Amino acid sequence: MSTSVAIRPRLSGLTAERVFVRRSLLHSLRDGESVLMAILLPVMLMLLFTFVFGGALEPGGGYVDYVVPGIILTCAGFGASSTALYVAGDMKTGIIDRFRTMPLRAGAVLTGHVVASLVRNLLATGVVIGVAVAVGFRPTGGLGDWIAAIAVISLWILAVTYLFAAIGLAARSPEGANGYGFVLLFLPYLSSAFVPVSTMPVWLQWLAEHQPITPIIETIRGLLFGSDVSATAGWAVAWCVGILAGALVWGAWLFRRRSARR
Repeated sequence: MSTSVAIRPRLSGLTAERVFVRRSLLHSLRDGESVLMAILLPVMLMLLFTFVFGGALEPGGGYVDYVVPGIILTCAGFGASSTALYVAGDMKTGIIDRFRTMPLRAGAVLTGHVVASLVRNLLATGVVIGVAVAVGFRPTGGLGDWIAAIAVISLWILAVTYLFAAIGLAARSPEGANGYGFVLLFLPYLSSAFVPVSTMPVWLQWLAEHQPITPIIETIRGLLFGSDVSATAGWAVAWCVGILAGALVWGAWLFRRRSARR
């Protein structure tokens, strides 16, 4: 007596991605504390640097114009780091095994986490810019400059979020993912985010000039104020694309490796 097993076809197109994007967005909405912190943290940091440190760094009161791009990228890192926790949690609970039995690409779960992070971070960016304008931020760039700046910000968020997703896959637990990713959150403080590189010790200037955050911040800052960004834009895009490509390859390899062990 022969038996036949019905093989369910995989979902076509981007159906799987849409399913996981919706899942991650719903989780974000239910996790009110994370959403609140994603919005409040950048605002609090901006107010802290503007009103507490700004007077010493820029007595004329123009420090807010300098610091906003740095705050945006700093908090994009904090917002993206939560992706590592969510991915590590999914791997730990075993829900990935259940996804693998369904007619969909289980790897699309990473896409869901990344898109949800992108939405959270862009929302936080909009709030930061709004509050910054209220306290004196006066960008002079045109519409095209703003579109380009938002594109660079989105590309960086996408790259760093995929990197944190890969870290979540590499970690053995959400706590481990939080610890591994914490080192990356210090990069903005070693860049031109808060002070010009020229004010740093000579031995630190080389590091600040040749790490990814500095050209990205300088590009965003230049676009928002209509300055020439030809010297930094290429490096900014190259860093973002390089990090994104590396994170995608690393994440895909880790996902296959981790899933195969289960």
